[in-house]
Amino acid sequence: MPAKLTHLKKGKARMVDVSAKPDTARTAVAKGFVSMSREALAAIRSQATPKGDPLETARVAGILAAKRTPELIPLCHPLLLSHVDVDLKLKSKGIEITSRVTTTGPTGVEMEALTAASVAALTLYDMVKALDKSMVISGIRLMEKTGGKSGTYRRET
Repeated sequence: MPAKLTHLKKGKARMVDVSAKPDTARTAVAKGFVSMSREALAAIRSQATPKGDPLETARVAGILAAKRTPELIPLCHPLLLSHVDVDLKLKSKGIEITSRVTTTGPTGVEMEALTAASVAALTLYDMVKALDKSMVISGIRLMEKTGGKSGTYRRET
């Protein structure tokens, strides 16, 4: 049986009322990847990119984006986030992004984690596009979520 879409009522979009839901500790982890040329990766490694440090800029942008998620996604609840972490790892073909968001509240932080990973990826693209316009942002996905009535979810890969 398919899950009920709680954001629709009689075909109209609405914000779900979470006032009766208990506060629980909640965490979400999202990932993404920006593939790029060897030359662009070498410039990042040697800190020779034209706009400055793309990794630190993307990390901060991801954190800020998680905090601004309800301004970007219309039906998201504003949440008091306890912690946001954005980790960027240089790999052989690009940069792997992992965001982790935590809160204690009546609704989850999946959208905040996904937004953090997405904006970090977009920021990397912006910071490095002068060196490689063929970069590809891919694999934005929820890896894990804990807390709430639906419990724990973990993606295998």
